[in-house]
Amino acid sequence: MEYLGEALTLGFDSLIFGICLKQYFHYRNSMKAVKNAEIYDIGENLKLIINDRPEKKIEYVALRGTVGALGKPLYGVHDKSISGVVQKLSVKEHVVARTTAGFWSDQERTMQEIYNTVPFALRQGKHSVEILEPLSAEILDMDVISDEFKPSAPTITDHIWGFFTGVRQRGLQSTEEMLREGVTITALGEISSSPESPEKLILQPPLNTPFYLTTMSVSSLLRKLDERRRIYRYLCLMFGAIGLVIGGIVVRRYWKDREEQRLSEQLRRSLAESRKERRQRVREKDLREDQICVVCRTNPREIILLPCGHVCLCEDCSDGIDTDCPVCRGPIELKNAAYIV
Repeated sequence: MEYLGEALTLGFDSLIFGICLKQYFHYRNSMKAVKNAEIYDIGENLKLIINDRPEKKIEYVALRGTVGALGKPLYGVHDKSISGVVQKLSVKEHVVARTTAGFWSDQERTMQEIYNTVPFALRQGKHSVEILEPLSAEILDMDVISDEFKPSAPTITDHIWGFFTGVRQRGLQSTEEMLREGVTITALGEISSSPESPEKLILQPPLNTPFYLTTMSVSSLLRKLDERRRIYRYLCLMFGAIGLVIGGIVVRRYWKDREEQRLSEQLRRSLAESRKERRQRVREKDLREDQICVVCRTNPREIILLPCGHVCLCEDCSDGIDTDCPVCRGPIELKNAAYIV
Protein backbone atom coordinates (compact mmCIF):
# COMPACT_ATOMS: atom_id res chain seq x y z
CA MET A 1 0.00 0.00 0.00
CA GLU A 2 2.99 2.29 0.39
CA TYR A 3 3.40 2.74 -3.37
CA LEU A 4 -0.28 2.30 -4.33
CA GLY A 5 -0.65 5.67 -6.07
CA GLU A 6 2.52 5.24 -8.10
CA ALA A 7 1.63 1.63 -8.92
CA LEU A 8 -1.85 2.58 -10.19
CA THR A 9 -0.45 5.44 -12.27
CA LEU A 10 2.29 3.24 -13.73
CA GLY A 11 -0.21 0.46 -14.44
CA PHE A 12 -2.60 2.85 -16.22
CA ASP A 13 0.26 4.32 -18.23
CA SER A 14 1.53 0.84 -19.12
CA LEU A 15 -1.96 -0.15 -20.31
CA ILE A 16 -2.22 2.86 -22.62
CA PHE A 17 1.36 2.29 -23.81
CA GLY A 18 0.56 -1.36 -24.58
CA ILE A 19 -2.55 -0.41 -26.58
CA CYS A 20 -0.65 2.26 -28.55
CA LEU A 21 2.24 -0.12 -29.18
CA LYS A 22 -0.15 -2.80 -30.45
CA GLN A 23 -1.78 -0.32 -32.82
CA TYR A 24 1.63 0.93 -33.98
CA PHE A 25 2.75 -2.58 -34.94
CA HIS A 26 -0.64 -3.25 -36.53
CA TYR A 27 -0.40 -0.25 -38.86
CA ARG A 28 3.28 -0.89 -39.55
CA ASN A 29 2.52 -4.48 -40.57
CA SER A 30 -0.51 -3.30 -42.57
CA MET A 31 1.69 -0.86 -44.49
CA LYS A 32 4.19 -3.60 -45.21
CA ALA A 33 1.42 -5.91 -46.43
CA VAL A 34 -0.12 -3.25 -48.71
CA LYS A 35 3.29 -2.38 -50.15
CA ASN A 36 3.93 -6.05 -50.94
CA ALA A 37 0.45 -6.63 -52.39
CA GLU A 38 0.32 -7.71 -56.02
CA ILE A 39 -1.63 -5.22 -58.13
CA TYR A 40 -3.65 -6.53 -61.10
CA ASP A 41 -6.36 -5.35 -63.44
CA ILE A 42 -9.60 -7.31 -63.50
CA GLY A 43 -9.53 -9.22 -66.75
CA GLU A 44 -8.73 -12.43 -68.55
CA ASN A 45 -5.03 -12.23 -67.67
CA LEU A 46 -5.90 -12.32 -63.96
CA LYS A 47 -7.67 -15.66 -64.40
CA LEU A 48 -4.67 -17.08 -66.22
CA ILE A 49 -2.29 -15.90 -63.48
CA ILE A 50 -4.47 -17.49 -60.76
CA ASN A 51 -4.76 -20.77 -62.67
CA ASP A 52 -0.96 -20.93 -62.91
CA ARG A 53 -0.59 -20.67 -59.11
CA PRO A 54 -0.19 -23.97 -57.17
CA GLU A 55 -3.30 -23.44 -54.98
CA LYS A 56 -5.24 -21.46 -57.58
CA LYS A 57 -5.10 -18.30 -55.45
CA ILE A 58 -3.08 -15.17 -54.69
CA GLU A 59 -2.77 -14.58 -50.96
CA TYR A 60 -2.81 -10.78 -51.10
CA VAL A 61 -3.80 -8.72 -54.11
CA ALA A 62 -5.04 -5.20 -54.85
CA LEU A 63 -7.83 -4.75 -57.37
CA ARG A 64 -9.71 -1.65 -58.50
CA GLY A 65 -13.10 -1.79 -60.11
CA THR A 66 -16.69 -0.56 -60.15
CA VAL A 67 -19.21 -1.85 -57.63
CA GLY A 68 -22.16 -3.72 -59.10
CA ALA A 69 -24.81 -5.95 -57.53
CA LEU A 70 -24.99 -9.57 -58.72
CA GLY A 71 -28.75 -9.60 -58.25
CA LYS A 72 -31.32 -7.17 -56.95
CA PRO A 73 -29.56 -4.22 -55.22
CA LEU A 74 -30.50 -2.40 -52.04
CA TYR A 75 -32.36 0.89 -52.25
CA GLY A 76 -32.23 3.90 -49.97
CA VAL A 77 -34.87 4.19 -47.28
CA HIS A 78 -35.58 7.86 -47.98
CA ASP A 79 -34.40 8.07 -51.60
CA LYS A 80 -35.41 5.08 -53.70
CA SER A 81 -33.35 6.34 -56.63
CA ILE A 82 -30.11 5.46 -54.80
CA SER A 83 -29.06 1.82 -55.06
CA GLY A 84 -26.20 0.00 -53.41
CA VAL A 85 -24.85 -3.28 -52.14
CA VAL A 86 -24.01 -2.57 -48.45
CA GLN A 87 -26.33 -0.50 -46.27
CA LYS A 88 -25.84 0.71 -42.71
CA LEU A 89 -28.76 2.11 -40.71
CA SER A 90 -28.01 3.64 -37.34
CA VAL A 91 -30.07 5.47 -34.72
CA LYS A 92 -28.30 7.58 -32.13
CA GLU A 93 -29.77 9.29 -29.10
CA HIS A 94 -28.38 12.73 -28.30
CA VAL A 95 -28.65 13.64 -24.62
CA VAL A 96 -27.39 16.24 -22.19
CA ALA A 97 -25.98 14.38 -19.18
CA ARG A 98 -24.73 15.65 -15.84
CA THR A 99 -21.12 14.72 -15.13
CA THR A 100 -19.70 13.76 -11.74
CA ALA A 101 -18.34 17.32 -11.43
CA GLY A 102 -21.88 18.68 -11.67
CA PHE A 103 -21.62 20.11 -15.20
CA TRP A 104 -23.92 19.27 -18.11
CA SER A 105 -22.33 17.94 -21.32
CA ASP A 106 -23.58 16.71 -24.70
CA GLN A 107 -23.36 12.96 -25.23
CA GLU A 108 -24.60 10.49 -27.81
CA ARG A 109 -25.55 6.85 -27.52
CA THR A 110 -26.00 4.33 -30.32
CA MET A 111 -29.43 2.79 -29.86
CA GLN A 112 -29.59 0.67 -33.00
CA GLU A 113 -27.23 -0.32 -35.81
CA ILE A 114 -28.28 -2.53 -38.73
CA TYR A 115 -26.27 -3.75 -41.73
CA ASN A 116 -27.83 -5.05 -44.94
CA THR A 117 -25.82 -6.61 -47.75
CA VAL A 118 -26.42 -8.24 -51.12
CA PRO A 119 -23.93 -10.19 -53.25
CA PHE A 120 -21.83 -7.86 -55.37
CA ALA A 121 -18.71 -7.77 -57.49
CA LEU A 122 -16.04 -5.43 -58.80
CA ARG A 123 -16.27 -5.00 -62.55
CA GLN A 124 -13.97 -3.85 -65.30
CA GLY A 125 -15.71 -4.16 -68.61
CA LYS A 126 -17.21 -7.63 -68.95
CA HIS A 127 -14.96 -9.17 -66.30
CA SER A 128 -15.79 -9.21 -62.57
CA VAL A 129 -14.58 -10.47 -59.19
CA GLU A 130 -17.15 -11.30 -56.49
CA ILE A 131 -16.52 -9.81 -53.02
CA LEU A 132 -17.20 -12.06 -50.03
CA GLU A 133 -17.78 -10.98 -46.41
CA PRO A 134 -17.60 -7.21 -47.01
CA LEU A 135 -18.57 -6.43 -43.39
CA SER A 136 -15.32 -7.97 -42.13
CA ALA A 137 -13.28 -5.31 -43.96
CA GLU A 138 -11.12 -3.18 -41.69
CA ILE A 139 -11.89 -0.15 -43.85
CA LEU A 140 -15.28 -0.11 -45.58
CA ASP A 141 -15.92 3.27 -47.19
CA MET A 142 -19.60 4.15 -47.55
CA ASP A 143 -21.40 7.36 -48.50
CA VAL A 144 -23.86 9.06 -46.15
CA ILE A 145 -27.07 9.30 -48.17
CA SER A 146 -29.36 10.38 -45.35
CA ASP A 147 -28.79 12.12 -42.02
CA GLU A 148 -31.86 13.30 -40.16
CA PHE A 149 -32.10 14.74 -36.65
CA LYS A 150 -35.46 14.86 -34.88
CA PRO A 151 -35.38 17.10 -31.79
CA SER A 152 -37.42 15.97 -28.84
CA ALA A 153 -40.19 18.06 -27.29
CA PRO A 154 -39.91 17.37 -23.56
CA THR A 155 -42.74 18.18 -21.20
CA ILE A 156 -42.42 19.71 -17.75
CA THR A 157 -42.47 16.21 -16.29
CA ASP A 158 -39.59 15.22 -18.56
CA HIS A 159 -37.59 18.26 -17.41
CA ILE A 160 -38.16 17.40 -13.74
CA TRP A 161 -37.33 13.74 -14.33
CA GLY A 162 -34.20 14.67 -16.28
CA PHE A 163 -33.04 17.00 -13.50
CA PHE A 164 -33.17 14.22 -10.92
CA THR A 165 -31.79 11.45 -13.18
CA GLY A 166 -29.10 13.70 -14.69
CA VAL A 167 -30.04 12.88 -18.30
CA ARG A 168 -32.08 15.05 -20.66
CA GLN A 169 -32.90 13.89 -24.18
CA ARG A 170 -32.19 16.30 -27.04
CA GLY A 171 -33.37 14.17 -29.92
CA LEU A 172 -32.75 11.19 -32.21
CA GLN A 173 -30.41 11.11 -35.19
CA SER A 174 -31.08 8.61 -37.98
CA THR A 175 -28.23 8.01 -40.42
CA GLU A 176 -28.16 5.91 -43.55
CA GLU A 177 -24.88 4.98 -45.22
CA MET A 178 -24.44 2.93 -48.36
CA LEU A 179 -21.79 1.47 -50.63
CA ARG A 180 -23.46 2.57 -53.85
CA GLU A 181 -23.49 0.90 -57.21
CA GLY A 182 -21.20 2.45 -59.78
CA VAL A 183 -18.64 3.63 -57.22
CA THR A 184 -15.02 2.77 -58.00
CA ILE A 185 -13.24 1.20 -55.03
CA THR A 186 -9.94 -0.51 -54.26
CA ALA A 187 -10.18 -3.97 -52.72
CA LEU A 188 -7.28 -5.72 -50.99
CA GLY A 189 -7.62 -9.34 -49.98
CA GLU A 190 -7.15 -12.95 -51.04
CA ILE A 191 -8.30 -13.83 -54.54
CA SER A 192 -8.97 -17.32 -55.79
CA SER A 193 -11.11 -19.35 -58.15
CA SER A 194 -14.57 -20.23 -56.89
CA PRO A 195 -14.94 -23.88 -55.79
CA GLU A 196 -18.35 -24.04 -57.55
CA SER A 197 -17.18 -22.48 -60.82
CA PRO A 198 -13.46 -22.36 -61.76
CA GLU A 199 -14.16 -19.52 -64.19
CA LYS A 200 -15.52 -17.35 -61.39
CA LEU A 201 -13.12 -15.30 -59.25
CA ILE A 202 -13.81 -14.39 -55.61
CA LEU A 203 -12.05 -11.94 -53.28
CA GLN A 204 -12.29 -12.73 -49.57
CA PRO A 205 -10.65 -11.66 -46.27
CA PRO A 206 -7.07 -12.97 -46.01
CA LEU A 207 -5.80 -14.91 -43.02
CA ASN A 208 -3.00 -12.74 -41.61
CA THR A 209 -3.29 -9.46 -43.53
CA PRO A 210 -5.95 -6.71 -43.42
CA PHE A 211 -8.99 -6.66 -45.68
CA TYR A 212 -9.83 -3.28 -47.25
CA LEU A 213 -12.71 -2.00 -49.37
CA THR A 214 -11.91 1.66 -49.88
CA THR A 215 -12.52 4.42 -52.38
CA MET A 216 -8.88 5.48 -51.95
CA SER A 217 -6.13 4.40 -54.28
CA VAL A 218 -3.32 2.19 -52.97
CA SER A 219 -0.98 5.19 -52.61
CA SER A 220 -3.62 7.19 -50.71
CA LEU A 221 -4.28 4.19 -48.46
CA LEU A 222 -0.57 3.90 -47.73
CA ARG A 223 -0.42 7.59 -46.77
CA LYS A 224 -3.40 7.16 -44.43
CA LEU A 225 -1.87 4.09 -42.78
CA ASP A 226 1.48 5.86 -42.45
CA GLU A 227 -0.22 8.84 -40.81
CA ARG A 228 -1.89 6.59 -38.24
CA ARG A 229 1.37 4.71 -37.69
CA ARG A 230 3.19 7.97 -36.94
CA ILE A 231 0.45 9.10 -34.55
CA TYR A 232 0.71 5.89 -32.54
CA ARG A 233 4.49 6.09 -32.68
CA TYR A 234 4.41 9.53 -31.04
CA LEU A 235 1.90 8.27 -28.47
CA CYS A 236 4.18 5.31 -27.70
CA LEU A 237 7.14 7.65 -27.22
CA MET A 238 5.11 9.97 -25.00
CA PHE A 239 3.56 7.31 -22.75
CA GLY A 240 6.84 5.36 -22.72
CA ALA A 241 8.67 8.45 -21.49
CA ILE A 242 5.96 9.04 -18.87
CA GLY A 243 6.31 5.43 -17.72
CA LEU A 244 10.08 5.77 -17.44
CA VAL A 245 9.70 8.95 -15.38
CA ILE A 246 7.17 7.31 -13.05
CA GLY A 247 9.32 4.19 -12.81
CA GLY A 248 12.37 6.34 -12.01
CA ILE A 249 10.44 8.15 -9.27
CA VAL A 250 9.32 4.82 -7.76
CA VAL A 251 12.84 3.37 -7.90
CA ARG A 252 14.34 6.53 -6.36
CA ARG A 253 11.76 6.56 -3.58
CA TYR A 254 12.27 2.84 -2.93
CA TRP A 255 16.05 3.29 -2.81
CA LYS A 256 15.67 6.29 -0.49
CA ASP A 257 13.38 4.32 1.85
CA ARG A 258 15.77 1.37 1.89
CA GLU A 259 18.68 3.68 2.63
CA GLU A 260 16.74 5.26 5.51
CA GLN A 261 15.90 1.79 6.86
CA ARG A 262 19.54 0.75 6.59
CA LEU A 263 20.73 3.85 8.45
CA SER A 264 17.99 3.38 11.07
CA GLU A 265 18.97 -0.25 11.58
CA GLN A 266 22.64 0.71 11.76
CA LEU A 267 21.86 3.37 14.37
CA ARG A 268 19.77 0.89 16.37
CA ARG A 269 22.57 -1.66 16.38
CA SER A 270 25.09 1.00 17.35
CA LEU A 271 22.93 2.12 20.27
CA ALA A 272 22.41 -1.48 21.35
CA GLU A 273 26.17 -2.12 21.32
CA SER A 274 26.77 1.10 23.24
CA ARG A 275 24.20 0.12 25.86
CA LYS A 276 25.71 -3.33 26.12
CA GLU A 277 29.18 -1.87 26.73
CA ARG A 278 27.85 0.55 29.36
CA ARG A 279 26.03 -2.28 31.14
CA GLN A 280 29.20 -4.36 31.09
CA ARG A 281 31.20 -1.55 32.74
CA VAL A 282 28.76 -0.96 35.59
CA ARG A 283 27.97 -4.61 36.38
CA GLU A 284 29.25 -6.11 39.60
CA LYS A 285 31.88 -8.79 39.29
CA ASP A 286 31.59 -10.69 42.56
CA LEU A 287 28.14 -12.26 42.43
CA ARG A 288 26.45 -14.97 44.40
CA GLU A 289 25.19 -18.09 42.65
CA ASP A 290 21.57 -16.97 42.94
CA GLN A 291 22.47 -13.65 41.25
CA ILE A 292 24.08 -15.08 38.07
CA CYS A 293 22.16 -15.42 34.77
CA VAL A 294 21.10 -19.04 34.20
CA VAL A 295 22.03 -18.85 30.51
CA CYS A 296 25.42 -17.17 30.18
CA ARG A 297 26.52 -17.84 33.81
CA THR A 298 28.47 -14.58 33.71
CA ASN A 299 26.27 -11.52 33.97
CA PRO A 300 23.90 -10.68 36.81
CA ARG A 301 20.20 -11.42 36.68
CA GLU A 302 18.48 -8.23 35.43
CA ILE A 303 15.15 -9.26 33.84
CA ILE A 304 11.94 -10.58 35.38
CA LEU A 305 9.73 -12.76 33.20
CA LEU A 306 5.97 -12.48 33.54
CA PRO A 307 3.60 -14.04 34.42
CA CYS A 308 5.81 -16.73 36.00
CA GLY A 309 7.85 -14.08 37.88
CA HIS A 310 11.29 -15.72 37.52
CA VAL A 311 14.27 -13.38 37.64
CA CYS A 312 16.78 -15.54 35.79
CA LEU A 313 18.21 -13.69 32.79
CA CYS A 314 20.57 -10.85 32.10
CA GLU A 315 19.51 -8.19 29.65
CA ASP A 316 21.88 -9.50 26.97
CA CYS A 317 20.44 -13.02 27.04
CA SER A 318 16.83 -11.82 27.29
CA ASP A 319 17.06 -10.32 23.79
CA GLY A 320 17.16 -13.81 22.27
CA ILE A 321 14.58 -15.49 24.54
CA ASP A 322 10.95 -14.51 23.84
CA THR A 323 8.82 -17.65 24.11
CA ASP A 324 9.48 -19.86 27.16
CA CYS A 325 10.99 -19.23 30.58
CA PRO A 326 14.32 -21.13 30.84
CA VAL A 327 13.48 -22.15 34.45
CA CYS A 328 9.84 -23.31 34.36
CA ARG A 329 9.21 -23.42 30.60
CA GLY A 330 6.17 -21.22 31.06
CA PRO A 331 5.11 -18.83 28.31
CA ILE A 332 6.61 -15.34 28.36
CA GLU A 333 4.10 -12.52 27.97
CA LEU A 334 6.14 -9.62 29.31
CA LYS A 335 9.73 -8.81 30.31
CA ASN A 336 10.68 -6.06 32.75
CA ALA A 337 13.86 -4.85 34.42
CA ALA A 338 14.51 -6.25 37.92
CA TYR A 339 17.03 -5.33 40.61
CA ILE A 340 18.37 -7.87 43.09
CA VAL A 341 19.95 -6.68 46.32
